[in-house]
Amino acid sequence: MNPPTFDSVQVGDALPPLQLPAVDRTTLALFAGASGDHNPIHIDIDVARRAGMPDVFAQGMLGMAWLGRLLTAWAPQSRLRRFDARFQGITHLGNAMRCSGTVVEKLEQAGERCVRIELLSANQFGQTKIVGEALVALA
Repeated sequence: MNPPTFDSVQVGDALPPLQLPAVDRTTLALFAGASGDHNPIHIDIDVARRAGMPDVFAQGMLGMAWLGRLLTAWAPQSRLRRFDARFQGITHLGNAMRCSGTVVEKLEQAGERCVRIELLSANQFGQTKIVGEALVALA
């Protein structure tokens, strides 16, 4: 797939969505190892329960990484100028996340033609877990 160009993209265009399998303990353990986030609340059920949670849950940065994967599947990482996220809910075991993005603005910034993209991560029940925004420079 060819990377998008400024002229080929329109406000309202949707990025190809990223559908992920249900979150499981293996995913959490692998991300803990890869990211260095070994907070036991994400991998140890006893710690999670002592904190008042029914079970372990996904690291927030795992959800942000999935949104980053959505972006870099659409345009090269080298074109990413800004990437912000707001965590709005806990991603529990069994949540099958869907990441999506929509072009909401075309603009020029610092001499580059860019698009602003609104990002969303929601589970299979439509519950929003992360919202965000990215700025991507396009040729």
